[in-house]
Amino acid sequence: MSTSPQPAANPGEREAPPMPGPSPDFGRRHPPHRATRADAAIEIRTGKASAPKGPSRDAEGGANNTVDLRPGTPPMLWADDAGDALQWTAEHRGGLRAVVTEYGSLLVRGLGLQDVEDAAAVFRRLATSLMTERETFAPRRVHVDGVYSSSPWPSGEPMCMHHELSYAVEFPGLMLFACLCAPTAGGATTVADSAAVLDTLPTELVGRFEREGWLLVRNYSGEIGASVAEAFGTDDRAAVENYCRANAIEYEWRPDGGLRTRQRRRAVVRHPVTGRRCWFNQIAFLNEWTMVPEVREYLVDVYGADGLPFTTRFGDGDPVDAGIVRLLDDAYEATTLCEPWRAGDLLLVDNVRTAHGRQPFEGPRNVLVAMADPMRTPEVSNG
Repeated sequence: MSTSPQPAANPGEREAPPMPGPSPDFGRRHPPHRATRADAAIEIRTGKASAPKGPSRDAEGGANNTVDLRPGTPPMLWADDAGDALQWTAEHRGGLRAVVTEYGSLLVRGLGLQDVEDAAAVFRRLATSLMTERETFAPRRVHVDGVYSSSPWPSGEPMCMHHELSYAVEFPGLMLFACLCAPTAGGATTVADSAAVLDTLPTELVGRFEREGWLLVRNYSGEIGASVAEAFGTDDRAAVENYCRANAIEYEWRPDGGLRTRQRRRAVVRHPVTGRRCWFNQIAFLNEWTMVPEVREYLVDVYGADGLPFTTRFGDGDPVDAGIVRLLDDAYEATTLCEPWRAGDLLLVDNVRTAHGRQPFEGPRNVLVAMADPMRTPEVSNG
């Protein structure tokens, strides 16, 4: 690595333009998913699941096609008698989507998903369409079109709560996860209700982010983090510039050949179906203070404070300090739900209503991911 980072302009010196509209909505709306007569019935039950019935049920099990709502865990539906997973999914699609719209997430247990082919078929049956990831921070393995590995992340560290691609103009409305191999300990995909998170945050802080939005600053150096080609799908400068212009991203090619980008996004949005206000961003997850302290110190020494691979700021360019990051993390922690993975499980997450993360884990873990039902927010100029 180079030990002589190029000097960089301070993003905080630029004034943010006004945010258009006091009450942001999405540019594209999906109608709510409701079960129809063609859908098999799905029932909702509140409280602890009933005692096991039949040899296929374990001591924690509930009734088939019944969603159990229990404190501390995401809604869970048992599908032990599903048989053909793809056929079962087709029969229950409307009901599954309706539950996710109502509660923000749903864990389906007992589908018996065994391989990439199984998972991909179920993903495509549930989704309106699958997305190709752009603007990635950590390149994933592509198994088949639209089906990825989980984000590469140290197994011994938790992954912070976030809304997938909430820094992008186009992002998934629905996240789909399938567990092919469950870890021996930990590793749950955690979820948190973004409306509940919003309610726990200080009014003054929320108000500022609503007025200004939040700013993501990235430096692509080719030495750390995702490369330009990995993030944008090409290293052709003209193509990258066209993408940036089309997606409200300010860009600057550095003298050393690196790329610096800035994009300002809304921090609070209204859900396109329910209209609920949601804390929808990656302010904490992509902030420099989320890095391991030793790593951050090293990167600052090598690249300078303005040359970090990524960080987040208030919309006017002011820094988001470590205290605010801790406050945001505490809000997520207070609202987090989790359930350990079992092989064959399927998890559906409303990406606007619900943030997700990951616990540290031991042993092999193989969870497939699909980003589905692309949505767009109103584009915000960076000045």
